[in-house]
Amino acid sequence: MALLRTIADDPVAYADDWKKIYQRPVIGSFPMNFPAELIHASGALPVIVQESRTPITEGRSLLAEFYCGYTRSVADQAAVGELDVFDAFVTADHCVQLLGAVDAIRYTRPAKPVHFAQFTSAMDDAWTQPRVDGRLSELKSQVELVTGHVVTDDELLASIATFNTNRQLLRHLYELRRSGRARITPSDMQVLVKSSMVMDVDEHTALLRSVIAELPVREEAPDDVVRLHISGHFCHAPRPEILDVIEEPGAIVVDDDLYTGFRYISTDVPETADPLHALSTWYLERNLNAPCPTRVTTEVDWDTYLLDAVARSGATGVLILMAKFCEPHMLYYPELRKALESNGIPSLLIETEHEGIPIEKLRTQMETFVERIRRQPVTV
Repeated sequence: MALLRTIADDPVAYADDWKKIYQRPVIGSFPMNFPAELIHASGALPVIVQESRTPITEGRSLLAEFYCGYTRSVADQAAVGELDVFDAFVTADHCVQLLGAVDAIRYTRPAKPVHFAQFTSAMDDAWTQPRVDGRLSELKSQVELVTGHVVTDDELLASIATFNTNRQLLRHLYELRRSGRARITPSDMQVLVKSSMVMDVDEHTALLRSVIAELPVREEAPDDVVRLHISGHFCHAPRPEILDVIEEPGAIVVDDDLYTGFRYISTDVPETADPLHALSTWYLERNLNAPCPTRVTTEVDWDTYLLDAVARSGATGVLILMAKFCEPHMLYYPELRKALESNGIPSLLIETEHEGIPIEKLRTQMETFVERIRRQPVTV
């Protein structure tokens, strides 16, 4: 865990070391739907660009202050040279703020290849999957151009199987935590998932197997704690100090739908004969397994998914972490709150930002929230 935490805290240093050892390209991608298998199959290292903890300086002249902390951090990292280790950048999402951050990379590092392949966000239309198939084919060509390696179907299928194994191990840890039989703190769980976004997948899988082998597992779950579900943060990792404070008042986090959490690992890619079509199927299916307000579908919605997830884990409260200025989350939050209130599920909204939030205030809020849950009448 110490090694994984070090890598999760400084992914750029890991990418730089990997590049020096293997003498192969490192390609950066962005949340939430880029298939890392395309890069891995080409022999390069896929890394999801993370928010940096360093204060934003040069980036202030590139993006407005009402952009979210993640996108302002990305622009700043590009401006000060922190992202120079990457040989190219690729993205598959349409968030307006993320587009601004990618444009900042283009502006500050014009020599770096940047490819944007917008995946269709209306998930129910007959033409959606064929269009995504075409975007994936374009992405594959761009990755091949950067790496100089033409990816075969067999190589891509092998990468799909490799990443599926990694996701399955992470989901096993989620199942253990959800059952209450394994004690995994939210900051530790974030380390496990976030490190998978930046590490060589085989190296990460080997470390996951070690973690699972050494993880203490109880026969039964404790019944004297408040069980919480964390929801939100679509693009970047909540600060560890926020996650640590959540459990201080005698609560445990048993599930989440964070991007640096269950949302990222929720869905495997079908291991079928046509790997590009399998990746587009993964794109459609992951929105069914963990719905996102940036995608449009009639089959599921986030509030119903959240209610089902709370029932499945036995959580007695929901903590909603909203990144400041995240428009999709801000627009959808009233629906979430209404659904939770109508089902008698206590919730607490915490707005986060790159510059941090007052931890003492959060500690007081969490103590009050947990006490409110404890005092709630038990329904039979």
